[in-house]
Amino acid sequence: MSTADRVQAADTAMTVEAALPLLGLRITAGRTELRGITDDLLGPLADLAVEGISSPGGPPFLAPWKTEPPQDLPRFFAQYYWRLRAEFSPDRWTAPLAVLWDGKPAGVQELFADRYLVNRTTETGSWLGRQFQGRGIGTAARQVVAAFAFDHLEAQHVTSAAFSDNVASVSVSRKVGYTEDGVDIWAREGKPVPHQRFLLSRDNLVRYEYPLMVTGLAAFRRSIGLDV
Repeated sequence: MSTADRVQAADTAMTVEAALPLLGLRITAGRTELRGITDDLLGPLADLAVEGISSPGGPPFLAPWKTEPPQDLPRFFAQYYWRLRAEFSPDRWTAPLAVLWDGKPAGVQELFADRYLVNRTTETGSWLGRQFQGRGIGTAARQVVAAFAFDHLEAQHVTSAAFSDNVASVSVSRKVGYTEDGVDIWAREGKPVPHQRFLLSRDNLVRYEYPLMVTGLAAFRRSIGLDV
């Protein structure tokens, strides 16, 4: 192969972002940035998870890796996000986005959907490292991801849910404009606990003070079945 051929092959080589556009998605607004969780972000985010995402004495989360021994948690953490990549499809997808605050990894904001092309409804879920809680970062991340869903993914509704005793999460939902949409009873650590559902419409969204700048949008829209 000639030098020119090698250069051309390098220029046209498939990148991981091209294969999985979620990893190339980036949404910025003021000090808040949401970014696809590439492998280089798994370590810093795992460190936050090891430190803890529940406040001492606060309600536990149902994160699938929360009960793992600390020395094993980074591996289970990485496997969880790799599994979400492997299972991504237009019919059912989860888009975990790293939350960066002033450029520092602070947690994860997720969007997930089932039959999105039919129902145009996506759900949010999130967590923050303890050191980033109580500073308005969770509210900003939720405002940004909801605006992204409405303005760039043609969502009609955004939903969320939280245990009723998770005061911080419930407060964020109300601040962002969600309305209560019923209660389920979930089993948590062997006990029944109310799980409050929330529903958000475009007109009710309390928007973030900064506009969104999005890169990687066209490829991500195609990956979920839009613009095909």
